[in-house]
Amino acid sequence: MTKTIGLISDTHGWLDPKLWTYLDPCDEVWHAGDVGSQSGILEAIVDKKPLRAVYGNIDGQDIKNQAPLNQYFSINGLSCFITHIGGYPGRYTARVRKLLDEHKPDLYICGHSHILKVMPDKKRGLLHMNPGACGRHGFHKIRTMLRFDISNQGRIEQVQAIELGKRGSIA
Repeated sequence: MTKTIGLISDTHGWLDPKLWTYLDPCDEVWHAGDVGSQSGILEAIVDKKPLRAVYGNIDGQDIKNQAPLNQYFSINGLSCFITHIGGYPGRYTARVRKLLDEHKPDLYICGHSHILKVMPDKKRGLLHMNPGACGRHGFHKIRTMLRFDISNQGRIEQVQAIELGKRGSIA
């Protein structure tokens, strides 16, 4: 069965209620780190949707107890790797470059940069995604997220870049 994924990152302690407009149709929510110090963010997501999350560089022990540094999994035959800090094709960190070469995922996801990107890495035969930042803190001007489908054959389809509003706005 096709799975619809809601991909968010860098909430930085704030979960915009508007997110649910875009996450409600999703089968799973994936959080690419920097959840933030506000307790209850991961729980609020888990109350509504299955969640896969990693911790980021701002996250304390409470989040680290709930989410690992790296997530490796397969969904509909698509192998996935999520971490918070890792770079993008041509500019990976040494740690992530080694993990990509070792695990050879089809889909590599990170957060941290607050810059939405979807781009192929032809050298490694993978797709890189960064949903940008959906929180209010950081240098980004527009809060963003991604939503996409993973087909029964493990293909990524219907990728949507979603703007949630200006960084400081809550409407």
